Amino acid sequence: MTGELAGIEFDAATIARAVGALAASIARDSAGEPVLLLGVLKGASFFIADLARAFPPALDVRLDFLAVGSYGKGTRSSGEVRLLKDTSESVEGKHVVIVEDIVEGGLTLNYLQGMLRGRKPATLRSCVLLDKPYRRRVEVTLDYKGLTAPDAFIVGYGLDYQEKYRHLPYLARLHASVAQDGGIVSPGASRQVVSPSKGIG
Repeated sequence: MTGELAGIEFDAATIARAVGALAASIARDSAGEPVLLLGVLKGASFFIADLARAFPPALDVRLDFLAVGSYGKGTRSSGEVRLLKDTSESVEGKHVVIVEDIVEGGLTLNYLQGMLRGRKPATLRSCVLLDKPYRRRVEVTLDYKGLTAPDAFIVGYGLDYQEKYRHLPYLARLHASVAQDGGIVSPGASRQVVSPSKGIG
């Protein structure tokens, strides 16, 4: 552990088991229909890659990406979600699964679900690796949940703190004192809440 990390919350083996179970559930529900995995950058990049590889080889699985951000002053987010990168192809008539690294406040996923429903996919489901339900600001549907995060700032496996720690193969807790120091809420950076006023989730 570095000085900023308090300890490992989920090791690589635990994450792999969760990802495998999620892929199996999505494949079962898809009943052989092609699946479009729609990853939310940057945090879901590691997760979506491993999730895609965990599907049965015979299933037609395709990948696309979105990026969103929130804007505010210092550590304070306005709570407004903005689309920074749209999908590369149309989702109309497709079986779409939104792939998120973590859902906390619910604002990002709520925004994406509403936007994508308006584009008339055949089905729209949501898959999240980490559910962090302690500070929901809006109710959102999570069709597939991998792990329940503790009420702490989590980094690793795609999740960052000020763009650090994404590369870690495990999920670790950040020391509360470090997280409280905060940082600028920037596009693609972690959307976790470190105080009631920070992050959009």
